[in-house]
Amino acid sequence: MAPKRPRGAGALDFTTALSPAPVPSGSKELYAALDLGTNSCRMLIAQPRGSGFHVVDSFSKSVQLGAGLEKTGRLSRGSMARTIQALRICQQKLRRNKVRRMRLVATEACRRALNGADFMQRIQRETGLRLDIIKPEEEARLAVISCAPLVSQKTENLLVVDIGGGSTELVWIDIRHVPKADRAQSIMRLHTGFKQAVSDIPAAKVVDWISVPLGVATLRDQFSDVEDDAARFALMSWFFEENLADFTPYQSAQPQERFQIVGTSGTVTTVAASHLGLKRYDRTKVDGLRMTSAQIDKVIHSYLAMGPGGRRADPRIGQDRQALIMSGAAILQALMRCWPTDRLSVADRGLREGLLYAQMSADGVLEEGKY
Repeated sequence: MAPKRPRGAGALDFTTALSPAPVPSGSKELYAALDLGTNSCRMLIAQPRGSGFHVVDSFSKSVQLGAGLEKTGRLSRGSMARTIQALRICQQKLRRNKVRRMRLVATEACRRALNGADFMQRIQRETGLRLDIIKPEEEARLAVISCAPLVSQKTENLLVVDIGGGSTELVWIDIRHVPKADRAQSIMRLHTGFKQAVSDIPAAKVVDWISVPLGVATLRDQFSDVEDDAARFALMSWFFEENLADFTPYQSAQPQERFQIVGTSGTVTTVAASHLGLKRYDRTKVDGLRMTSAQIDKVIHSYLAMGPGGRRADPRIGQDRQALIMSGAAILQALMRCWPTDRLSVADRGLREGLLYAQMSADGVLEEGKY
């Protein structure tokens, strides 16, 4: 499947129904965001607080919804049953917290599966939850705005990378003409769409974006027949890079100052935790961490040296991540090989946070200011 991208650089013009009516500023109403991905089902329930939000409840479960999808083109009975079970827990949490404002979405696995739309109907029948299968461009947009708080005031060009289970989204943004103090806020304004309305206010400009239909699960499945661990890793990394050929900045990227890459995914946070030597994952130490390409390579080489058995036994990787870490690392290494910087900002945030920011921004319940 070919990567999805716009007809022209920044050629998006779409809006998404979020909440039915504005909430008065300072509202204590709760919001929910659910992301049903190729590998995991995740949900956050949060309350607006200042220019951000406070998490009240959360849920995360590996459901492996995309298991077998590469071969059959369909979601399997087992993966759908696991997902329904997880969604019932989410439904209970939503009911218990009396959440009325919510956005529940499904991504690449359901986009690609022949029975994806039928599965959405089954979910609604069996759990009462209505999930929307979102387009790649909306997935990319949500990843971008979730990372707005991590954008440095010194940054002039920004690359946001979201490595998912079934796809990887890349968005290149030019904020050179935005006042330094307003750069994070200009990223947040992209919740209305990548193509911004003409205005006297300097805005973030989306140079280009792409959705590559290769994530940690789909890339792993494509090379599952390669037995040698190191050879499989190398093949995955170069194959992923080949799929970036149509991404405009890939062709023209030159070393430049004030360029920032923000990476968001379980792969990125796992590599960061391994780099820090954390025995127990600590989000406060990982989110916002900056890693050099040398530090990333060192961690990846340690994973290769461990072999499959060692990775399974490593508590820093975890049972849910061990089968996917090398395909994710292959994507990460390809990205660091391509772009004009040797540093990566680590974001322990993603689609769920983007969904929350988008809803709250649309409702006008977030304060303007520093995130």
